[in-house]
Amino acid sequence: MDFLASTHLHITTWVIAIILFLVSAAMQSGTKGQKVTHMILRVFYILIIITGGALFADGMHFNMGMLYGFKLIGGILVIGMMEMVLVRKAKGKPTTMFWILFAVFLLITMFLGFKLPMGMHFLA
Repeated sequence: MDFLASTHLHITTWVIAIILFLVSAAMQSGTKGQKVTHMILRVFYILIIITGGALFADGMHFNMGMLYGFKLIGGILVIGMMEMVLVRKAKGKPTTMFWILFAVFLLITMFLGFKLPMGMHFLA
């Protein structure tokens, strides 16, 4: 469980996922490349949830379960907004609100992640 509860592994997965998300969002909807990128991104969603869950379980040792729980919920909301942007874009519907929610949830989640004891302390 130590390998899965590594903050470096978790940060690597979400950085790659954000890059894949931005690439997929910039591609033309309905193209084969966009669909492949979106499917790879969904694999990274699973990796983010697995490593985040391991960090959440490890975070219980710091007696900050509620804050880690908020970060977990924030991370799930970020993933949800990423998926909503891509799916609504593919259907030709407006995505402005979901882009804004994505940015807000991402900033909140990153702030909590870096501020909590297992994070990097350059925001503390």
